[in-house]
Amino acid sequence: MSTVFLNGDYMPIEEAKISPLDRGFLFGDGIYEVIPSYFGKMVGFQAHIDRMNDGLKAIGIELNWDDSQWLALCDKLSSSNGGGPLGLYLHVSRGTDTKRFHAFPTNVSPTVFAMAFEIPVPKTPCLDTVGNGYALTSTEDLRWKRCHIKSTSLLGNVLHFQEGFDAGSQETLLFNSKNELTEASASNIFIVKDGIIATPIQDNQILPGVTRRLIIDILTKDGTLTVQERIVTLDEVRAADEIWITSSSKEIAPVTKLDGVAVGTGKVGEIWLKASTLYTENKFSY
Repeated sequence: MSTVFLNGDYMPIEEAKISPLDRGFLFGDGIYEVIPSYFGKMVGFQAHIDRMNDGLKAIGIELNWDDSQWLALCDKLSSSNGGGPLGLYLHVSRGTDTKRFHAFPTNVSPTVFAMAFEIPVPKTPCLDTVGNGYALTSTEDLRWKRCHIKSTSLLGNVLHFQEGFDAGSQETLLFNSKNELTEASASNIFIVKDGIIATPIQDNQILPGVTRRLIIDILTKDGTLTVQERIVTLDEVRAADEIWITSSSKEIAPVTKLDGVAVGTGKVGEIWLKASTLYTENKFSY
């Protein structure tokens, strides 16, 4: 039985209830975050909270919480659920109205919900133990034009993820109408060619992934690997020596097959090993 937080109270998850008129339920009208926490140590806490605040501002939800309140909630949620390797899920919807109406209601308090779920402890990066890598399917990105907002309205992502799942893949790589890489259905994307790492520029087409940002910052600070933020074409993706998918739960996951074709040599690459090692050594500094 897990302990969750709902509107100021901690309770068993079975006791947590919201109204069917909550706009998060009716419209997906809300913002969420997932923060990885390993035995009480969080990765990228401030970056996650900053992104949540940016999202709330972008959709006009006013929640007068400061960083210390989020930190106290995350610490309590972690300790109440065993303090092990956990994903801390934070969710803020616009709140509960008295009717179903598209326009924003007035005098409604946001609904704040949080829960913890178990996540695996990341393995030490090693070519011998990483496995065969991920298999991806590619398709045109058909989601909305505000993907930089981490909204709870995830149907577009779910449909793309399911498309890959039905094809026997673990993720779906997305490209826009110009055949430019955007991201994946639940991850950001990096490619490697001739030792150079590249990832799409941050715009409205992709989520500002915290793990993506940490990777760029860590590798840039270290200086032994070159990272470029730029337009990446689908042709470049198909010709890449390595492809990675990145997220808070996956960290840096190597991709060895795209649309049934081997990526590079078809094996996990040496640049992935260097980048993953640096990320593992430095992620708790952020």
